[in-house]
Amino acid sequence: MDFYNQVQTISQGTIESAKQNNFAGYDPFDSLNSNFFNYFPRLKKGVFGLAWIQFNKRSIVNFRPFLGVPKKRNPKGVALFLMGLLEDYQRTNDKVYLNQAIELGDWLLTRQSDAAEWKHACWGYHFDWNARAFFVPKGKPNIITTIYVSQALYALSEITKEDKYLHPALDSAHFIVKTLYKELEGRQYFAYIPGEEAFVHNASLWGAAWVAKVASLTNNNDYKELALTVAAQSVKEQQADGSWVYGARHHHQFIDGFHTGYNLEALQMLSDALQINSFDDAIIRGLQYYKTHLFEADGTAKYYNTNRYPLDMHCVSQAIFTLIKVGKTEEDLAFTKKVVSRSIDTLYLPEKKYFSYQKHHRFSNNINYIRWTQAWVYYSFSFLNNYGHSHETH
Repeated sequence: MDFYNQVQTISQGTIESAKQNNFAGYDPFDSLNSNFFNYFPRLKKGVFGLAWIQFNKRSIVNFRPFLGVPKKRNPKGVALFLMGLLEDYQRTNDKVYLNQAIELGDWLLTRQSDAAEWKHACWGYHFDWNARAFFVPKGKPNIITTIYVSQALYALSEITKEDKYLHPALDSAHFIVKTLYKELEGRQYFAYIPGEEAFVHNASLWGAAWVAKVASLTNNNDYKELALTVAAQSVKEQQADGSWVYGARHHHQFIDGFHTGYNLEALQMLSDALQINSFDDAIIRGLQYYKTHLFEADGTAKYYNTNRYPLDMHCVSQAIFTLIKVGKTEEDLAFTKKVVSRSIDTLYLPEKKYFSYQKHHRFSNNINYIRWTQAWVYYSFSFLNNYGHSHETH
């Protein structure tokens, strides 16, 4: 089968499956949605809640149906599907894709975090989330979900010309600037979550990229300057070999594939929005490191710079965006195809028509996760199809 036909067939199977489930599903981190916590809510926080999440995330058996964890829509997952639908609409001009995207866009408008509390448009996850450093209640906004939803709504507004999608997409930049901007320990950055101080490169850079995009659309010079300042913080902390560790804390000193890809895509988006080239050197060095240390010669997308495992479609999907949007060369497109073909060989489950969550050295976790895996696959494969279609017809 021709490469693009194969990608399109898998992509269509992914979106059809999502539609059958009304874009709801399980998530690696959703196990605190279990009915068990209706009776023992206090156990969500602290060591028990953290252990409960990690057990369910790592288990190759999906206990969620037995624990009373419902399949739900996740705002970020829905945003990814929406952007994939728009890619398919642009490629085919088939209104079925656009109508489905509008339906999802309207749903996202109803899922904003509490406007009375946060003042501006923002979004969070559909589950309580317990991490090492903090506990995040359901619906509390975070920077990454907010930016992906905002990108989706903005893309939808460009096609529909509807202000109801445009306004919240632009308004989210005010949330990022007014609520998430931090000056701490000599750094200027955007935090991941309100009230938390961890400095994480991909979150801060994506914040800078979206603020820069909105600043360029609204001609807000203050926001342009702030976006540049924040981006410069991460560029300054890029290592000599072109890499970035995940963040500043002691347990964040790892280098992985998809976060490195996020950093590069965000820096490129910011540079394009502000029409600057001052970060080109950082992008070139970062991309060189990314291509050299986070892939194998056969196209395997590695999770860590020091270890290919776990194989994960998150790394593959982000590679599609990074190699095409940042790399931009024919060589990068050819390698993208190699990466995707390799991922289909290693992670696709043809009898189930979805991708495995993760493949480890000695075992696989084949649980069907809609936000983490399938939404990313659909968006990235639709983007690749649209890009390949327009690229090869010109």
